Amino acid sequence: MLSVTLGLLMIVPQHAMAAGNDRVLLVVSGNGADDGKTRPGFEMDELTQAWAVFTDNGFEVDIASPSGGAVVADKFNGKKPYNSRFLADPEAAAELANTRSLASLGEQKYAAIFVIGGKGAMFDLPISVPLKTLLAETYLAGGVIGAVCHGPAVFMNVALEDGTSLLEGRAVTGFSNEEEAMFGKGWAPSFPVLLENGLRGSGAIYSEAPIMLNHVVADGRLVTGQNPYSTAAAAEAMVKALGRPLATREPWADERSISLLFQMVNGDGAQARAAFDADPSLYDVPLIAMWGFFRAQSAGSDREALTEAVEIMELALPHFSRPELVSAIADARTKLAEPK
Repeated sequence: MLSVTLGLLMIVPQHAMAAGNDRVLLVVSGNGADDGKTRPGFEMDELTQAWAVFTDNGFEVDIASPSGGAVVADKFNGKKPYNSRFLADPEAAAELANTRSLASLGEQKYAAIFVIGGKGAMFDLPISVPLKTLLAETYLAGGVIGAVCHGPAVFMNVALEDGTSLLEGRAVTGFSNEEEAMFGKGWAPSFPVLLENGLRGSGAIYSEAPIMLNHVVADGRLVTGQNPYSTAAAAEAMVKALGRPLATREPWADERSISLLFQMVNGDGAQARAAFDADPSLYDVPLIAMWGFFRAQSAGSDREALTEAVEIMELALPHFSRPELVSAIADARTKLAEPK
């Protein structure tokens, strides 16, 4: 029996449903158009990284969207290894070319459901009743549910069988207000609510890392990742929550770069710099440079953040020299030279 009360979808199951053992559902927004220019869609990098993690850990993966059929991703780099691998896989490419509709999955049982982000997820996924039903039934049956970036928006108005909010008192993360202010200016004014505000308002205990660093929160069988660079770690946390040992893998260059940045902002700069200097080719140097640039832009008068930004930009500069990077370093150093 289904009932809707005050915007919360309440699931009152007739009987317990056993979660599937080897099938995972990835959910993407169907909102996108024109590579995200006229309407935002989903993040291809998030979809393909999650697909790679679940596939490599022995799961069968389905892909669904609210209406099914073809869906449009925001602009992406098809040469990135996870994207090229996905697009070269005939079954995966076919799944994405003709996604399953959420309404058609009522009888399907999943071990886990992972909601992919992208700004489109703020528009069509939170109002999908079939998605809320699938999430609640999977969770109540002992399955694992998760989301990354803007994907956690789907959890804001899901209620459990006793009427309580799924998020009440639960530890979560998602795309932060700080990240939205830096990267979401084009579409955020159209959101029903900023994601961080919505999660907090739903009773969740929200936490975040500095902009675009990997941050995953696992609260039992509810797993959330803060931003696109949290995708692989969030998917792996779901695999762990399902009780499976993780398959070993080499981190991707951008993933390795985010780990290096995390080290540097958490006081382990010497070791991070040594690892980078040993073989810069293992890293996504433009990503490191741009992270330092945006860190400087968002730092304001925070001297610690400015110092971190300068160190990171100067680390990348010999391998990625750009006038704007040189200018940003100079501006940050000028601020640091001002009296406290």
